[in-house]
Amino acid sequence: MKKKDIKILLVDDEPDILEIVEYNLSSEGYQVLTAENGLEAIKKAKKHHPHLIILDVMMPEMDGIEACEKLRGIPDLSETIITFLTARGEDYSQVAGFEAGADDYITKPIKPKVLVSKVKALLRRFKETGPEESTLSLGNLIINREEYKVIKNKKEITLPRKEFELLALLASKPGKVFKREDILDKVWGNEVVVGGRTIDVHIRKLREKIGDDSFKTVKGVGYKFVV
Repeated sequence: MKKKDIKILLVDDEPDILEIVEYNLSSEGYQVLTAENGLEAIKKAKKHHPHLIILDVMMPEMDGIEACEKLRGIPDLSETIITFLTARGEDYSQVAGFEAGADDYITKPIKPKVLVSKVKALLRRFKETGPEESTLSLGNLIINREEYKVIKNKKEITLPRKEFELLALLASKPGKVFKREDILDKVWGNEVVVGGRTIDVHIRKLREKIGDDSFKTVKGVGYKFVV
């Protein structure tokens, strides 16, 4: 996908922030839309279907947390990436954002070049992790969903079915935080899960086999795969 075809919706109630970030992203060739509050953001998102929404938390009329929850309830925006851009760096604020359905979290102030790099990394998910792909190639790791096969550094790694499905889920969107309840629903479904630490045990085993650095715990929320 070319930059000129990528739409980014920037939502912030501070005009200076909107102007600076819009300028830097537009200079990169992206289509940039802006909104000053959550209500306006929802209207524009419904109309334009952005690929990425950069959302402030503290805003008038409707804050970012509520806006994110409502955006996540719109089927046409199910693949849209949402990241928060806010000065609030407290753990509880980050947890609230992830629980509302955000994919990532950026703390401001942030240097324009760093923000652009972050945006590029977020948008790579569209190219690297399409849900219909049978094979995922992530650095030195290859995951073949059809054959239930994992290859790292050209060596095949044997994984039990649930470990494989958990790995495939997390690796489908590198950097995205998957909430524990979503992992249980998508990997175990209606199966009876023995004990509340089932996911933790499987993550520990994957860390031993794939590499500890590939998995990050987001306290109070869930896990994400890191390339």
